[in-house]
Amino acid sequence: MTSKSPLAALSEAGVSIWLDDLSRERLNSGNLASLIADKNVVGVTTNPTIFATALSRGEAYDQQVRELAERGADVHAAVREITTSDVRHACDLFRDIHDRTSGVDGRVSIEVDPRLARDGEKTAAEALDLWKTVDRPNVMVKIPGTVEGLPAITRTLAEGVSVNVTLIFSTDRYRDVMEAFVAGLEQAKANGHDLSTIHSVASFFVSRVDSEIDKRLEAIGTPEAAELRGKAAIANAVLAYAAYEETFTGPRWEALVADGARAQRPLWASTGVKDPNYSDTRYVDQLVVDGVVNTMPEKTLDAVADHGEITGDTVSGRAEEAQGVFDDLLAAGVDLDDVFAALEHEGVEKFEKSWAELLETVKGQLDDAKGQN
Repeated sequence: MTSKSPLAALSEAGVSIWLDDLSRERLNSGNLASLIADKNVVGVTTNPTIFATALSRGEAYDQQVRELAERGADVHAAVREITTSDVRHACDLFRDIHDRTSGVDGRVSIEVDPRLARDGEKTAAEALDLWKTVDRPNVMVKIPGTVEGLPAITRTLAEGVSVNVTLIFSTDRYRDVMEAFVAGLEQAKANGHDLSTIHSVASFFVSRVDSEIDKRLEAIGTPEAAELRGKAAIANAVLAYAAYEETFTGPRWEALVADGARAQRPLWASTGVKDPNYSDTRYVDQLVVDGVVNTMPEKTLDAVADHGEITGDTVSGRAEEAQGVFDDLLAAGVDLDDVFAALEHEGVEKFEKSWAELLETVKGQLDDAKGQN
């Protein structure tokens, strides 16, 4: 047994702990600063759902909304200013960590408008605009890893902008994302950018894979299918890590490393456990390996702090075992291609819905503020 806290042990095992949440209340209350000081948090990720939730609660945004209403800002300008203000504030809070880790951690991610997920050109344009608007070296712009998003990833990196690629579900798509990343660094090099300042993570979604595949296994209803419940997501992540190890090696990559390039780190996202029958820390303590990020909702962070079991590397060398799980899933009748297509479609749709809710919430607040003037 070790006397180290589980979160300290996780950090020492090489996993960067990022919080999957941000709000004005967290920033103003000192809660985020406390998580940095006490719970080893070294970064933050946001998404449209997180901002929609933050804006719908409390009074933390009221003053800014009133000022925006007085200036006559429309809802889109107001959302942009509100969200980038929070991200800028968080970037300043994490700046010391960013500088101390040479830009590896201390990162804050903000997502492009999810309605652009199927339009690569507009996605790239908005990514560059967000980068300039936040105007902090430790911001990461989130771009969805859709087929249409792949060229946007390359174009954005080519301009020297750090990117968090989100909504990755399959290893095949993950390989495409890593190719887009390498191509982006090659173009950035040709454009004269300092590669050591360009960072990227690839957000590989975890728990949603189990949720979707478990549902299909239950529908199949055989004993063999029942035995496979809860095995898919961890196996999928293990295969993703194996693909990461394969990609960032060899002459092409080494040529970029010689110019200061850093590999695009895997980031385990969607790590909150949705099935109460499973351990609430399983997507953390079963995915420990040096050089990855795990972004957690605070509930999961607290669970790991309380009873996480960090026993060292639980990922390396398990690719053959993980492939066996996938072979068994196919044999049981699970259409994995359809699973991953469905998850991506659902992910984009959820973020679009959250964005619409965010716009509606801010519009209502602007209208109320104008009515009070």
